[in-house]
Amino acid sequence: MTALRQATLAQIEERLSRFLPGCALAQNSQGDHSRERIFTLHRTFWCFLWQMLQANTTLREVVRQVQALFKLRTARSVDQATGGYSQARCKLPLRLLNQTLGASARAAAQLAPKLALLGGHPLKAIDGSTCRLADTPANQKVFPQQQNQPSGCGFPIMRVVVLFCAQSGAILARRVGALCRSELKLFYELLEQINRGDILIGDRHFGNFTILALLLARGVDFIGRVPAASRRVDFRKGQRLGKHDAIFVWPKAPTIGRWLPARVRQALPAEIRVRVLRIRVRQKGFRPRSLTLVTTLLDPKAFPADEIAKAYLRRWRLEMCFDDLKTTLQLGHLKCLSPLMANKELLAGLVAHNLVRCLMAQSARDYHLPLDRISFKGSLDGWRQFSCALAQVRSHTKRQQLWNLLLQTLASDLVLQRPNRIEPRAVKLISKYPKLTHPRALQRDRLSRNVRKTLAKRAHAN
Repeated sequence: MTALRQATLAQIEERLSRFLPGCALAQNSQGDHSRERIFTLHRTFWCFLWQMLQANTTLREVVRQVQALFKLRTARSVDQATGGYSQARCKLPLRLLNQTLGASARAAAQLAPKLALLGGHPLKAIDGSTCRLADTPANQKVFPQQQNQPSGCGFPIMRVVVLFCAQSGAILARRVGALCRSELKLFYELLEQINRGDILIGDRHFGNFTILALLLARGVDFIGRVPAASRRVDFRKGQRLGKHDAIFVWPKAPTIGRWLPARVRQALPAEIRVRVLRIRVRQKGFRPRSLTLVTTLLDPKAFPADEIAKAYLRRWRLEMCFDDLKTTLQLGHLKCLSPLMANKELLAGLVAHNLVRCLMAQSARDYHLPLDRISFKGSLDGWRQFSCALAQVRSHTKRQQLWNLLLQTLASDLVLQRPNRIEPRAVKLISKYPKLTHPRALQRDRLSRNVRKTLAKRAHAN
């Protein structure tokens, strides 16, 4: 490993390992990764992260990178097949990836500028999304495709619920399940990751009695949209705190929380006190939009309505982190063929996302800029190119100068300020190919249209 210190992978390790626990990558004394091979535990981990930072590139490209580095620095040859790296990746402990995810999130939070909102309470955000998996029998068994699709014509779907840090944009924890599993049930498994004194931000799916009662029992407050279908808001009936700002009593409905264990559901209080306020979002050239928020922050002096609104509006920027993950890092369609490896692939991508967030946070801190103005895509592109330059210099001073130039470049390449920006959730892409309506094996063996017409004419003539 010493002979490879000047190589690209080693530069990734040298610059990014400060954000991760080094003891976790120590060589095992026995079992998996206990012998000195090409893909040791240490090298496999950094190769995996390099792969994710290259937009989830192929195994072949990773092996070719290692081949070139070994040929450049040592006389040892590397097998050109991808099987060795694939097997070493399979042996990476899931515990290690979970540990590095938490460590990278803590490092990003320490580097990010502090938020002067709501008395400095830690702000966290919750949201859910889905990922497509490789269409294999193992993935279909654990993460089956959508029920409205014909068998064999859809991809396995993994539902993901993610807990964000609102200060740094890093990902604190995640839970995954099949598409049929509720986001609320996956969120219940994440409750242990939320600490007393935190403030959680969520959309209207999480702004219900059950979630608010569970959070209050843990000493956690909530800010979110009012579920329009289940809660009608009449400010004339509440305890008035200001214009369109009042305290209401929400009673417990008899059919709530079916996804909860029975003992937990029965322990929920009969009613809770919540604060409901209506805010208007104004955007130049558009009509003002009205949002009705619910929160458990009842004190209007300690938690003014405008600060609650600003905290909630940060949720949209955090929701854009899913675009960074699924589009920029190419995690929208995971490539691994088994559920366990798909889980590891997702975790490695989340760790890579957090490490880029660490770079962004360090640049924002050093140059006194808002973190939201630093581009994630620009930071990832800058890191890829500067890592190649860092690999070519031997001087520590020159390497530090390049690192400082990278941080300066990230700080100067700012995204435009677009307050209250809204984008439709729609795509323009149209495929020239028809949708698959039969399993691929049957569709492949299907006769051509001209042959089918000829056979039909013959049958009609007879």
